[in-house]
Amino acid sequence: MNYLMFVCRDESLKLTAEDRAAMPEQTQAWVDEMDGRGVRLQGQRLRPQEDATTVRVRAGEVVVADGPFAETKEQIAGFDIISCANLDEAIEVASKHPVARFGSMELRPFWEE
Repeated sequence: MNYLMFVCRDESLKLTAEDRAAMPEQTQAWVDEMDGRGVRLQGQRLRPQEDATTVRVRAGEVVVADGPFAETKEQIAGFDIISCANLDEAIEVASKHPVARFGSMELRPFWEE
């Protein structure tokens, strides 16, 4: 089953200099492991919420707003598409991501056709 895994974090949360410095290496180690297992199909870091644009159509009018799609503290910082045997494996994969220690990973299964 394929899952979209949102990598979510509170952009106002300040990491220690040590944690910030370790993050690229830890993330790359996660990517290498999941790519090696054939679990990670695709992934990408996203630009910060200030660069987001929200588009809605209300009463036939296109309404465009700067900013994220929802007003929450945690924002989507990136995503991965993972292919796992079941939800248990998807949870195991998500729990190994370094952002899971201070943010959250949201797993959404794709509709199977």
